[in-house]
Amino acid sequence: MNKFADVMRFIQEADEILVVSHVNPDGDAVSSTLAAAEIIRFLGKSITMVNESPVPDKFSFLSGAGDILQPEQLTHDYRFVVALDCGDEGRIGSVREKFTDDVQIVNIDHHISNDYFGMINVVEEAAATAEILFQWIEEVQIPWTHSLATMIYTGLLTDTGGFRYSNTTPQVLRQAAHLVELGIPAYQIADQVLETTTIEHLQLLQTALHTLQRSEDGWVAWMTMYVEDLRKVSTNEDLDGIVNYARNIEGVDVGLLFRETEDNSVKVSLRSRARVDVAKIAKSLGGGGHARAAGCTLLNITVDEAKKLVLSRVHAQLESELS
Repeated sequence: MNKFADVMRFIQEADEILVVSHVNPDGDAVSSTLAAAEIIRFLGKSITMVNESPVPDKFSFLSGAGDILQPEQLTHDYRFVVALDCGDEGRIGSVREKFTDDVQIVNIDHHISNDYFGMINVVEEAAATAEILFQWIEEVQIPWTHSLATMIYTGLLTDTGGFRYSNTTPQVLRQAAHLVELGIPAYQIADQVLETTTIEHLQLLQTALHTLQRSEDGWVAWMTMYVEDLRKVSTNEDLDGIVNYARNIEGVDVGLLFRETEDNSVKVSLRSRARVDVAKIAKSLGGGGHARAAGCTLLNITVDEAKKLVLSRVHAQLESELS
């Protein structure tokens, strides 16, 4: 049976559908929002796209990116919702306030920490939500337009780190090859989303690297960004990839970035190379993600307390892996 049969019935029964992805959307979230919207439009339904956060400038080249609204621009509440790339309902953010009390949610996601919050859940471990949407497109024979192929390729490219991460499976590469065969400008997309940066990003990286620390055993490295540093940030896009510099140090398995917030909380980004499943750590702290990339927000805590808590859990998992 087609794994998307329930989703297709949902779309047929819906009148107007709200399409949403997680706050602070990355390439997969933006691409999946746009791709799902194009699929649903092809199936003859009216859609509205929304996100709590603005679309990062680097993804503005994607067709329809400028049509993704913010919650305050919605004129009414929605009963039928398709949520993309959200590991839990909380990741939808303030858009949740625009759902009716009897909302019906389709949850399409690839995070192993997903809590199956939808009425319909298409959740599987995959490199990207875009990989799952590729399957949907093929299974129901949606025509591959240039824009749709570009969206799916961008989602695959970004969530695999340019096809470098351990989630780059043969299936991902086969999907990417198919999309390139359709004529998408693969090298231009890579240049735009992976190679081009802002001066603000480099300035933040410079600040973060000044705080770089490494554990005595050399397995863990971390950086810290304080409120005064982050006040200089115009968009969250400027923070992209900074945590990877800690993980990429020779001999390091886990890289961490601690970000102090204005409300006495700390956002933690976790990345690992091979040994530690950072999704387990993040989930134990109220967050989620993937085995090699995850995150969480620790409430009412100082940066020093957050470091002590997270580092203790990282080292505990390292010890169990190495024993």
